[in-house]
Amino acid sequence: MSRTTHDSQEIEVYDTTELYGESGRFRVLQFSGEAIQGALDLDHPRRVVFEYPRAMIHLMEAGDPYFEDVFLIGHGIGTIAGYFADKRFKVAEVNAQVVEYSRTRFGYNQDNVLIGDGRSLLEDEADRSYDYILLDAFTAAGTPAHFTSLEFFGLTRDKLHGQGAIIMNLMGRSDNDRLIGAIHTTLSEVYPHTRTFALPAEGNADLCNIIMVGSSRPITYQSRHMAGFSEITPELGHVIRDRR
Repeated sequence: MSRTTHDSQEIEVYDTTELYGESGRFRVLQFSGEAIQGALDLDHPRRVVFEYPRAMIHLMEAGDPYFEDVFLIGHGIGTIAGYFADKRFKVAEVNAQVVEYSRTRFGYNQDNVLIGDGRSLLEDEADRSYDYILLDAFTAAGTPAHFTSLEFFGLTRDKLHGQGAIIMNLMGRSDNDRLIGAIHTTLSEVYPHTRTFALPAEGNADLCNIIMVGSSRPITYQSRHMAGFSEITPELGHVIRDRR
């Protein structure tokens, strides 16, 4: 096991023979003793283990099979950027130790990761540079607020090509979640087309992965390739603004 602490958030890497009820040989990157940020199947290293990156990969391929340029906020073990090794990815990761673990313990070998806050790094990019912007950034408190505001979504639209899309991995409840409703309402202020998907949860109060997409063009997908995610309609919420 490897363990380190960054900004009071403990980061662990460990091997296990069971992951969410599945037997095998897995290596896990975990935050704060509970939030798993990535997992590698040691017997099948090319396999994408979790449902949410599989669904995000499908949304990217279904929306634009010829995409080339992606800005990814939140590196983890490098699952999506590693899957698309033939594409041009620029990855922002605030925690240098996460990047080090991805290379030494999970085999990530791309030279495309910048250390720093993803929003600040995105601001430095040229306008209309990207086909996709992906958000997969978490702290112990959830998705940082400055990645869910009207101003941030306006920034992403500036950096995307005219037909590009933002795809976000969030955590929330699939029904009656005020924050998810507010994020969706805010996203809809910037993008004329949005879709939201959720994994099944045992109960309405249980948190699950939520994928939210915004684009200037209609968003297409095939249900059978969404790794168990189903489309949901978030409730209307307030518009989130940057804190002044």
